[in-house]
Amino acid sequence: MAGGRRGFVIMTAFGFACGLPLPLTGFTLRQWLSEAGLSLGAIGLSAVIGLAYALKFLWAPVFDRVPSRIGRRRGWLAVIQPLMIAAMALLAFSDPARWPLLTVALAALVAFCSASQDIVVDAWRIEYFPAARQGAALACYVWGYRLALLISGAAVIKLADLWGWHGALAAAAGLAVIGPLATWLAPEPPAPPRARQGSVFARMVVAPLAAFLEREGAWWVLLFIALFKLGEALAGVMLAPFYRALGFDRGAVALANGPISLVATLAGIALGGWLVARYGAARALIWTGFAQMAAMAMYLALALSAGRPGVLYLTTLTEAFAEGLADAAFLAFLSGLCDHAYSATQYALLSSLAALPLRTLGGVSGVFAQALGWTRFYAFCLLSALPAMLVMLYLVRRYPRFSRDLREIPLASAEAGG
Repeated sequence: MAGGRRGFVIMTAFGFACGLPLPLTGFTLRQWLSEAGLSLGAIGLSAVIGLAYALKFLWAPVFDRVPSRIGRRRGWLAVIQPLMIAAMALLAFSDPARWPLLTVALAALVAFCSASQDIVVDAWRIEYFPAARQGAALACYVWGYRLALLISGAAVIKLADLWGWHGALAAAAGLAVIGPLATWLAPEPPAPPRARQGSVFARMVVAPLAAFLEREGAWWVLLFIALFKLGEALAGVMLAPFYRALGFDRGAVALANGPISLVATLAGIALGGWLVARYGAARALIWTGFAQMAAMAMYLALALSAGRPGVLYLTTLTEAFAEGLADAAFLAFLSGLCDHAYSATQYALLSSLAALPLRTLGGVSGVFAQALGWTRFYAFCLLSALPAMLVMLYLVRRYPRFSRDLREIPLASAEAGG
């Protein structure tokens, strides 16, 4: 039966492969840029590096409709993953102090390959595992993903003390070979029924979008997805320079964003997944979303703490737990909205929309932080999370059938951390 023990091992490896590049285009990269002396404005603009994560729906239809000799999913991964490893290796030996634009360009290439890998892995997961085993598969994915974030985040930052940035980043690139190994071992899932005939554009773009927009409240759903990560996006882009301005060294940052963050996130994921199973994705999103919003108040406490390590660790623990809690519900929500006939395209569209605030408005977060100061900046981030929660409250009240339907999403769909 599809989705046995071998499938779970492969899913864990795919989770690791998908998580590994993310800090190298995000927090770890911004820590490197901060130490290289770039301005807050420039560091904020580095959020645009990952615009591929927000725009991946544009080329996702290619992965749904263009097969290769070794399979629709495995064939594309066999092309994407070696290119990503090469880009990671080149990034490792760039020099942001002397050639910042080259570093940014290489990070953008890593992000493009990583976003493409995410599209295909998400589609493989949705198509390969039966509904009854999706929960276990997603748990495996999350464990692999979070382990990779720990390594390319906290571990790389700490290793930079021993090996320098070039050596630490090169080690992360070496670990990326786990991705091609998982692809080699992965079975090819059965292809879904072909969509009705028509032009290439109609089959690859119009049909997936039209199928989604037929759902009741679809436009409100899209608005909620676009707003949900806004506050978190603005806050997260500035964390590396924020920690540096408060005087925290690499060791403190690595500890806070490593084991402390990992344990808190996994605990949040577990509770969030239980809430989805018990109350449904829509209602769980309301509770977990408000919890995540409240947790952002810890950044205000940290800004006023004068660089006390205990406050840093408590802030990270609280925020990571709340983020895991909300992500479990949010990604269950996204997975449950996908039609198997268009799984790559629709999931890419929805997850891209969720990433849009980080990759666009997140780019001006440095300007906001410079103008407002850290305390007022993080107060602004907290309030930025409110509009999404108001939209979700409206959705549940205005479209009760929508809420009931999402309650039927199995725990299977409760992915987190992606």
